[in-house]
Amino acid sequence: MGSGHLILAGAIMLFSWIVSSRLKSKFEQYSKLQLRNGMSGAEIAEKMLADHGIRDVRVISTPGQLTDHYNPADKTVNLSEVVYNERNAAAAAVAAHECGHAVQHAVGYEWLTMRSKLVPIVSVASNYVQWILLAGILMIKIFPGLLLIGIIIFAATTLFTIITLPVEYDASKRALAWLENKNMLTQQEQAGAKDALKWAARTYVVAAIGSIATLLYYISVYSGSRRN
Repeated sequence: MGSGHLILAGAIMLFSWIVSSRLKSKFEQYSKLQLRNGMSGAEIAEKMLADHGIRDVRVISTPGQLTDHYNPADKTVNLSEVVYNERNAAAAAVAAHECGHAVQHAVGYEWLTMRSKLVPIVSVASNYVQWILLAGILMIKIFPGLLLIGIIIFAATTLFTIITLPVEYDASKRALAWLENKNMLTQQEQAGAKDALKWAARTYVVAAIGSIATLLYYISVYSGSRRN
């Protein structure tokens, strides 16, 4: 790996650490901002689904931290125990955001549909791609095609991180619009929810940038081997 690639990798790692640390501190801050309406994350989620006429999606609690997600396969909004039970601005933001994905699914949001189609491919690819790329670099002189195969597979995972960006930003946009239009939060709570989701979205930006940079690195290695 050349010095330029090392500097870029270091910069991405630093940016990722800053964003992650900032996100953690923001959620800790807004977890202390109790909702005036007294609603839990689960209640927020159930109301948002009802207000959008979505009656075939269940809101359930899932173990762990940062395990919140929407599962389009079984139509469940999975909220971590803290988000499910707590009654603060951070919980409201996360719960509404995950319901934003349920709304996307209900209206056939094209970017979510595209990402869902890539999930099976990426799930399999992520288990093997690093080994294929490593073997491809080690065997580049005798079997350069192996690295090319790895690059093609990794390109699919990179595409997934790029498609994830509009999906996540749109879910947050839907969440914040609903929270505001229905007067679910006070002005201070709304500002907190917006700030929390802003930093959460930036983690996906870092992931996409890192994946693109890594893909370009492997492409440069392959191109260099072809010239030699």
